[in-house]
Amino acid sequence: MEYLVDLAEKILNEALNRGAQDAIVRVQEKVYESIVFDNGILRVCSISRVSGLGLTVFVGGSVGYSYASIVDRDSIPKIVDEAISVAKALEYGSEKRLVGEEVKGARGSYRTEFKVNPFDVDLETKVKLVNNLNNESMKKEGIVSAFTRYGCEIDRKYIVSSFCSKVQVEVVAIGLSHLAVARYGDIVERVGDQKTFIGGYEFIEKFDWSSFVNEINDLAYRASQASTITPGVYQAVVDNELVGLLLHEAFGHASEGDAVYSDLSVLKGRLGQVVASEKVTIVDDGMVSGGYPVPFDDDGIEKKVTYIVKNGVLAGYLNSIVTAKKLGQIPTGNARAQDITFNTIVRQTNFYMLSEDAKVEELFEGIDYGVYLKGRGAGGGQVNPALGTFTFGVGPSYIIRKGEMGELVRSVIVSGNILEVLKNVDMVANDLNVTTSVFGGCGKMGQMVRVGDGGPHVRVKKLVVGSR
Repeated sequence: MEYLVDLAEKILNEALNRGAQDAIVRVQEKVYESIVFDNGILRVCSISRVSGLGLTVFVGGSVGYSYASIVDRDSIPKIVDEAISVAKALEYGSEKRLVGEEVKGARGSYRTEFKVNPFDVDLETKVKLVNNLNNESMKKEGIVSAFTRYGCEIDRKYIVSSFCSKVQVEVVAIGLSHLAVARYGDIVERVGDQKTFIGGYEFIEKFDWSSFVNEINDLAYRASQASTITPGVYQAVVDNELVGLLLHEAFGHASEGDAVYSDLSVLKGRLGQVVASEKVTIVDDGMVSGGYPVPFDDDGIEKKVTYIVKNGVLAGYLNSIVTAKKLGQIPTGNARAQDITFNTIVRQTNFYMLSEDAKVEELFEGIDYGVYLKGRGAGGGQVNPALGTFTFGVGPSYIIRKGEMGELVRSVIVSGNILEVLKNVDMVANDLNVTTSVFGGCGKMGQMVRVGDGGPHVRVKKLVVGSR
């Protein structure tokens, strides 16, 4: 890593000397540890590593990218020539410079503070923890299958650019996930959840993982005995986790500058228009508590809080340097790449709704018959950012009767148009919660990046709810 950092400035200067108008050099080392037990059997015990250097060049109106896992001084001309060749091959006679004077590179550093380096902890200790949790789950009444996973990632980056970026970032994320499959008669239900911390192994040591896993087992078994909901249009209370999922998938992707520019977003041409209830404010924030830290994007731009919706009005889009230029806007620090084997594309960081003043219990008041929709155990779904439509499987949820939480229901799905749903939000609670995951993230164009999402509890006047 240190050797590549020393070479970064030399590659940057070489790219500028060989015809690039602007350039970005990314140095990265990403290490991931995974331990998986499936029904008492150790399926995975591995450490993977990606390291190397990537070069982005801007030539006229085109962008070229090249990367190398092994770099020395002799290979610098080849790396530079490859990137410039790609840019020139994509050039269509445009002399327009993509990096304008409005682009300001960031300078600074961020490092996750931790007490215990996860990679210093004895492997046997980690394997034993996951094994015990998985085996105990298999002994629970009604549980027919259990999948338990430990994950840890350390991601180190160094970025320099021709527009004065010089940033260093090191993020440590660690957590545990569990999936339980329960059977009751002919009914089989799956419920999964995960808990991720930004920090060291001390978080694993002090968290009550046994209770966490048992809650998932119990919910799966109770769900297998629950009835299904009668399909219809309901007044609904939506919890933090599900709010985050809906916003990220159905609204967040539509706010990404490349989707807007390519006519693949329901939000195109709506800046300044009402797209939600006045109680709804949505932001993308790189450094919110509970989320995944993104102090700078992979273009070397500072990631500040970006308002997407302000009191119901569409206030902005998420942009990289490239999409900002195409849309006549400024970069928002949302250029991200999975690792150095990819060039950047526009991605969310931590996308969430801001809270208001209501207490959670107040959202239930006045609902004669409705549904409390929960995100824990939510399954897959489909979204169309161009239309704003979505269909999602949600976790085991509850009927609301006369303002009180009633019986559990299983196999719940929600669908609709995200703009209509947001316009029907009539109350927002004060319990903002944002989470991230070391086990997955957001997939787009073959890349996966860590993200965070969430929000407060919200009440929706009308929401289409069905069952699988």
